[in-house]
Amino acid sequence: MKDIISHKNSFKSFDGTSIYYEIRGEGEPLVFAYGIGCLINHWQHQIKYFSQNYKTIVFDYRGHHKSDTPENQDNLSMDHLAQDIICLLEHLNLPSAHLCGHSFGVPVLLNTYKLNPEIFKSLILLNGFSTNPFAGMFGTDVTQYIFNALKTLQLYVPDTTSFLWRKLLDSQVAAVLLSLAGGFNLNLTEFKDIETYVKGLSTLPLDPLIKMFEHMTEYNGDDVLKAIDKPCLVVGGAKDLVTPIKLQRAMHKSIKGSQFVKIPYGTHCSQLDLPDLVNLKIEKFIKSL
Repeated sequence: MKDIISHKNSFKSFDGTSIYYEIRGEGEPLVFAYGIGCLINHWQHQIKYFSQNYKTIVFDYRGHHKSDTPENQDNLSMDHLAQDIICLLEHLNLPSAHLCGHSFGVPVLLNTYKLNPEIFKSLILLNGFSTNPFAGMFGTDVTQYIFNALKTLQLYVPDTTSFLWRKLLDSQVAAVLLSLAGGFNLNLTEFKDIETYVKGLSTLPLDPLIKMFEHMTEYNGDDVLKAIDKPCLVVGGAKDLVTPIKLQRAMHKSIKGSQFVKIPYGTHCSQLDLPDLVNLKIEKFIKSL
């Protein structure tokens, strides 16, 4: 293992919102965009592996952790998130990069591609979706109803709702339930990583998080899929109940010339369940270019 050069900083995006980022390693730039409510920790195995030979770049979305939350919550849209990525590469003087998105990071990258396809050397879409993932999640529409109920409660009794939200996520029960629901493979992912995710989620203010979920459910990137003409790898987890593998297969079929990889036993966080396999598949794809 060679010594890795690391750099942590923030920059002002196009509307003045401060965006936090971390860089490790040298070489071709590889940018990772995590799922909604997630943390940079979700990419820990990819950072460690790829920073040996690539310049790995991770960041926090606006409204997440070390990045600022804009006062105007209308500035949490998919377009704003995409512009942040474009501005991040401009800030780092990078004309293009390989960009890898997980879950919510997939529609964020699709929208970024729509706004500026030239910054993409390639796209890696991991356990993602291009339209509202609540529709049919777990084989029903119950997730959409739960989200609508949460949104209503937050509107009328915000303090109580936020308190109950934090209390629920502060317990180990939440980590187990998320795993059983297909978010993680309890036999493969270290439980401390699941707990770290849940605790990180509990620290996020509920109002901006709900606003971002709203934008997510309203987004439709199906037309973008058909327009992609850059190399693309689509990765799906065989045991993913959150964004079932059929969603990744559908995206693969829509993206001309794309490659598809199924991760056996992988759930919604395949990069944590089976990091070595995911890393090898991504590296093989990049090297093939």
